[in-house]
Amino acid sequence: MNAAVVTRFAPSPTGFLHIGGARTALFNWLYARGRGGKFLLRIEDTDRARSTPEATAAILSGLTWLGLDWDGEAVSQFEQAPRHAEVALEMLARGHAYKCFATQDEIEAFREAARAEGRSTLYQSPWRDADPATHPDLPHVIRLKAPRDGETVIEDAVQGRVVFRNDQLDDMVCLRSDGTPTYMLAVVVDDHDMGVTHVIRGDDHLNNAARQTQVYQAMGWDVPRFAHIPLIHGEDGKKLSKRHGALGVEDYQKMGYPAAAIRNYLARLGWSHGDDEFFSDAQAVEWFDLGGIGKAPARLDLKKLDHLTAQHFTAMDEGAALQELEAYLAATEAAPLTSRQREGVARAMGPLKEKARNFSQILERAHFVLTERPISPDEKAEKSLDAVSRRILGELTPHLQNASWERERLEAIVSDVAATHGLGLGKIAPSLRAALAGRAVSPSVFDMMLVLGRDETLARLSDAAAGG
Repeated sequence: MNAAVVTRFAPSPTGFLHIGGARTALFNWLYARGRGGKFLLRIEDTDRARSTPEATAAILSGLTWLGLDWDGEAVSQFEQAPRHAEVALEMLARGHAYKCFATQDEIEAFREAARAEGRSTLYQSPWRDADPATHPDLPHVIRLKAPRDGETVIEDAVQGRVVFRNDQLDDMVCLRSDGTPTYMLAVVVDDHDMGVTHVIRGDDHLNNAARQTQVYQAMGWDVPRFAHIPLIHGEDGKKLSKRHGALGVEDYQKMGYPAAAIRNYLARLGWSHGDDEFFSDAQAVEWFDLGGIGKAPARLDLKKLDHLTAQHFTAMDEGAALQELEAYLAATEAAPLTSRQREGVARAMGPLKEKARNFSQILERAHFVLTERPISPDEKAEKSLDAVSRRILGELTPHLQNASWERERLEAIVSDVAATHGLGLGKIAPSLRAALAGRAVSPSVFDMMLVLGRDETLARLSDAAAGG
């Protein structure tokens, strides 16, 4: 039943939320949300030496920014350790696990001898079938008594039928000699206890699925549906690494990408729905299925991300765009907008987000409402304000004084004044832009005039006409 679908995202808190991890979280979120199920979050913090509260906070922050809400509280794997140990002891009592007293030196000696004789180095413990009466009172681990014959089969939703020969799998350690559980056991127990029905994760975990399946079978638990998704590669086709640039979700927020564009882009990394490239969250939730995931690694393509971002800005509600712009300023530790600036950006957001590919570009184009008179043109804009241009701006001002403040009328007045000097609109636009914004990059001059209003526009034009 759809209502029974439960997925999970289980990151290790040893650093930022990796872009590959974010895509895994997104796939799990989409699959659950599209079926009325639950999306759970588990922090796999059993590696106490490397796990940090800061990394956990970064993961939660990254997921929140992406808009991937999880059901219930985030679960700490470390805190479940007593339950993991309990399951190991239960397998021991059932005869599906055994105590192994072999030392590391003995295990290494076994492997050296196996290598010398050309045998498999897969460790076979002499304690597997030992009579408990012969057990010494010494430190020991608890190993899974894995089947030696036959096959363990994974019916993977992405990779298809994957077969592992059981004689190629060792009796994995479930409980260490200090009583702490291993990651491989903890994952299975947590997924079972959390009711996880679908394990959607990177294909670097595919080999783990065989051993984990054996734990499920030893406990008589239902095995979840596995879906192992290919990793993300850089544009050069190699595994994603620092040389490819931004790796963390927070980096993409600081680069000025809106969350909706990142969600859309990540959904398309390795998954497809026909030829659809640009789609909404609602469409992604409705369309997403495991059958649409390809087996080949996906490639990061920032040009495609830029293209998608421009489409998302066009579709984005202006209020939402302003909200995310302010979150971008906070993420980059830039000064927040004053109330005056916020009002100006809100009025201008329509033209500001046209053709923009990130929030940095929106801020650059917003300079005309962020600044105040007197406008100080930058070097490039200053070149458009020569003596002739300033004289034309001076002539233009009285014509605008009593004009109806509508785009068509404003365009007509500016065109007429330009024509009296034998100029086209395109020739006078740079000087108008320099006067109104002090920058060579801005929205159209008429958009700026409408946003600024009559009084502010005339004041800026008069300032520019009088200068120099």
